[in-house]
Amino acid sequence: MIIVTGATGKLGRRIVERLLDRVPAHRVGVSVRDPRKAQDLTDRSVRVRQGSFDDPASLVHSFEGAEQLLLVSLDRTGEECVTGHRTAIEAAEKAGVGRILYTSQTGAAHDSRFQACRDHARTEDLLRATGLPWTALRNGFYAASALQFLEPARHTGDIALPADGPVAWTGHDDLAEATAAILADESRFDGPTPPLTGPAALDFDAVAEIAAQVTGRSFTRTVVAADDFREQALAHGVPAPVADLILSIFAAARNSEFAAVDPTLADLIGREPATFRTLLAQAWAE
Repeated sequence: MIIVTGATGKLGRRIVERLLDRVPAHRVGVSVRDPRKAQDLTDRSVRVRQGSFDDPASLVHSFEGAEQLLLVSLDRTGEECVTGHRTAIEAAEKAGVGRILYTSQTGAAHDSRFQACRDHARTEDLLRATGLPWTALRNGFYAASALQFLEPARHTGDIALPADGPVAWTGHDDLAEATAAILADESRFDGPTPPLTGPAALDFDAVAEIAAQVTGRSFTRTVVAADDFREQALAHGVPAPVADLILSIFAAARNSEFAAVDPTLADLIGREPATFRTLLAQAWAE
């Protein structure tokens, strides 16, 4: 059986849907905090069990019978994130899971300027230490983040953000399809995968040009000093830790930590991944 955590989340739900296109429903299980949110999966004969990263016993139960476990990374940072992942990995060992797959990120490294990438590196260390077969899916930076950064500019025409660098923005749907392909072919990767990225690395100067092409409007790119950006974010009610986390994304981008572009994602899904232009056009058409 293949068990997926976070199956009601933005990425996890997509992965389950793509997986059900490839394997029978009785071979798929999900571990979710609130099973009521996965009732439709129960109705489709997917095994749904309650599992919380704050309740190790519930995870052992929800991971029972897993030949493969996909651990979707938590939406937490720092020690809280790594502790949750450690709890899940230990539960997987107790449950006798055959292989653990984990949604890591391109740029995962202990010296990354981005906290989440440091968390991914520490989680990969935990997986390595188990002695179990494991795969770290080095996902490209989610294009959804860039779209969120662009939301004010959608109305103002000014992309006012800190100095950045090229990022291989990657779509959730393509990553979900690739993950399902890997899960359905159990021995494809051992350890970290190559970067699973979109077809091009773009900075926000390039993004401004794409936005203009998509909309037929003019967009400017204004570089905001880090301190000024932080003050503006705080003034809009953004908690200080979140503002600092956002700034660290731009610092890592300037350090080219997300600039790698690799053909592996295209090979897995059998076509070119969606371009940022396509993803932007889809999002702004809604």
